[in-house]
Amino acid sequence: MKSGTIRQMETLLEAGRQEGVYPGAVLLAAWKREMRFFLAVGNRTLSPQPLPMKKETLFDLASLTKPLATTLAMMKLADEGKIDLDAHLEELLSHPAPADKRGITPRLLLNHAAGLADWKPFYLKLDQVDPAERKTVLREKLLALPLAYPPGTQSLYSDLGFMLLEWMIEARAGMDLPRFLETAFYGPLGLEDAGFFTGESLVRFNRDRFAATEDCPWRKKLIQGSVHDENAFALGGYSGHAGLFGTAAAVYELANLLREHWRGERSDFLKPETVREFFTRQDRRQESTWALGWDTRSPVNSSAGSHFSKASVGHLGFTGTSLWMDLKQDVVIVFLTNRIHPTRKNEKIKAFRPVLHDRVMEALGLV
Repeated sequence: MKSGTIRQMETLLEAGRQEGVYPGAVLLAAWKREMRFFLAVGNRTLSPQPLPMKKETLFDLASLTKPLATTLAMMKLADEGKIDLDAHLEELLSHPAPADKRGITPRLLLNHAAGLADWKPFYLKLDQVDPAERKTVLREKLLALPLAYPPGTQSLYSDLGFMLLEWMIEARAGMDLPRFLETAFYGPLGLEDAGFFTGESLVRFNRDRFAATEDCPWRKKLIQGSVHDENAFALGGYSGHAGLFGTAAAVYELANLLREHWRGERSDFLKPETVREFFTRQDRRQESTWALGWDTRSPVNSSAGSHFSKASVGHLGFTGTSLWMDLKQDVVIVFLTNRIHPTRKNEKIKAFRPVLHDRVMEALGLV
């Protein structure tokens, strides 16, 4: 990439910082497996003293946990025949399910069409439960909650659905989600900078290596190095919907792994047809853009901008993170920010993200 083009992208990222979109950001963009941009601007934390953003900064990836952890685990279990995406809840959990939830399947959960509510503040009551019992208590609450709509009739983005998927993964894999992912993917790939960094695993990183998130009104402190999502925090630091941490390079490695399998260039971790199925928009509801655990480009007002093809998949994270892949044009864009530092009330990134993606595609000459 020409130095002038790189300077233009640095200028855009710096303008985002100056306009208050985020304190800092890391952008990694690749075309046909060749890395074209890898830039860091601004600060990873502003207090107690400013620290510069670095390419190696660890981010709370928030809902990127859904595609890069929970969905990845579901891909593996489906690939190995250990989970049938159309099997019913009771069969997969070996646990009684209320009548209204017996028709729920992994496919509906991954497609955000299972009937579950979007979010509930479970943490407010879980805080009073013994930590060792919290996931059990949560799961009983999930089964008892009234549905927001009959399964398969609507689409509603849901953290709760991915909490149930975590339970399914544990039941079918015979181990917890972090251990399964470390065994199946992160370990073999040598991804030391991606994972659920809780308890003893956190000590291998200095706290200052993490991008800070919010000055949390509930925990009454600045969050840095532990998960921002309150429900995930109350559940021990992670759940099926949030808790994954990683660098931009680690996110890219996971994205590229899936890209290569989708293209049929490798089949060592997953069958290419498995990845292709998960990347295919389900079209259960006309208004839904969801594939299986992944979003696809919406016709208008997409966070991926206006230049990504219809054959694109991606996801956003509440903390200011995003990953988009244009499978047709062979582009991967990882954009990680700490936009909720120090407050989640900052929503300027909604307008900035599509501009950023458009400018990258223009710089790559794909417009």
